[in-house]
Amino acid sequence: MLKTPIARGVALATLGATLAVPTLAQAAFVEDTKAGLELRNFYMNSDNRSVPSSKQSKSEEWAQGFLFRAQSGYTEGTVGFGVDALGLLGVKLDSGRGRTGTGLLPKDNDGSAPDEYSELGLTAKAKISNSILKVGTLEPKNMAVARSDSRLLPQTFKGGQLVSNEIKGLTLDLGYLTEVNERNDSHYGDLKGQLRGGATANEIDNFIFAGASYKLLDNLTGSYYYSNLEEAYKQHSFNLVHVQPLGEGQSLKTDLRYARSSDDGSSTVDNKALGGMVTYSVSGHSFGLAYQEMKGDTGFAYLDGTDPFLVNYVMIAADFANANEESWQARYDYNFAAIGIPGLSFMTRYVTGDDFGAGGNGKEWERDTDIAYVFQEGALKNLGVKWRNGTYRSNSTRDIDQNRLIVSYTIPLM
Repeated sequence: MLKTPIARGVALATLGATLAVPTLAQAAFVEDTKAGLELRNFYMNSDNRSVPSSKQSKSEEWAQGFLFRAQSGYTEGTVGFGVDALGLLGVKLDSGRGRTGTGLLPKDNDGSAPDEYSELGLTAKAKISNSILKVGTLEPKNMAVARSDSRLLPQTFKGGQLVSNEIKGLTLDLGYLTEVNERNDSHYGDLKGQLRGGATANEIDNFIFAGASYKLLDNLTGSYYYSNLEEAYKQHSFNLVHVQPLGEGQSLKTDLRYARSSDDGSSTVDNKALGGMVTYSVSGHSFGLAYQEMKGDTGFAYLDGTDPFLVNYVMIAADFANANEESWQARYDYNFAAIGIPGLSFMTRYVTGDDFGAGGNGKEWERDTDIAYVFQEGALKNLGVKWRNGTYRSNSTRDIDQNRLIVSYTIPLM
């Protein structure tokens, strides 16, 4: 396990950037460089109810994260070159045997959490016109693969990605991933598939994706992605997003999603996922209603540990994507800036799913609430505080009550 402190990671990243570019005569490389250090303090308590006495009934940990990010500009010329650096350090503040498993910290063989864990990632990049190629440490976020950042440190990948915006309104996105570093780990390992009600290969060499997003109208965007997790699954994903203005301070947003997943190699993947969400917004209020259904022999397939592109992907139960499951979501958001309190926001939602499992008798529901505030001025300006509370109940697995408290602050360095 890599045990370097964050300062050492920053120094190595800076040295790597310097060596990567011969003579910094290219002013844009330096002038356009941006760097920042995010301090993320994370407390999580998960009460796992209705579990056998032989299993852990509670997870509770507290940790401090340091996330250093640096993005250089590009050298001058037809092809511009640059380098990005990512330094991650997680420090245990409170944990213990019998309380691990929150995803904030790694877990040693004896059941305890280490005092710290870290990662240093470098990414080489090249730019031609409006196309950018990156090779090295990646944090992809698209319909095919979206790295998870819902714990202390983000999930990262190794591979290459090309994003092109040569045609107005059209974005092309291609990628090849070979390894993954999970959000509570300090080393890279093989890619794995996540699947409800089926099986996927455990040792996978690569994941490829190719997609396009096009602005069909000023208020209508269509997207398509193809992805393939070797020896596990192939997937075609479609998305339409339409935003209709309804007058001053009002709008209606429609988000439609469909994905077809099938086997690749020796897996059993067979799934059709259909989902849609309609959100009406007015004067700081947002009212959303979503529906999602799964058809086929298995549940939805996606890269293990990532955030699947589903309308009912939420906090605890995650995806409501078991084979043949149907689920509904009701959601309400409020931005207090509408009444003169900028920085304060509130969200609550309820999701219920059924018709899955043996005999189609499976039922589950989840209720989540988020309250967040970002200080707007004074000595604490830009300090963010968020409390997340969730309750999950099911007739086929354990019940969970969960609380997360997250305090974050980013220090601009360049």
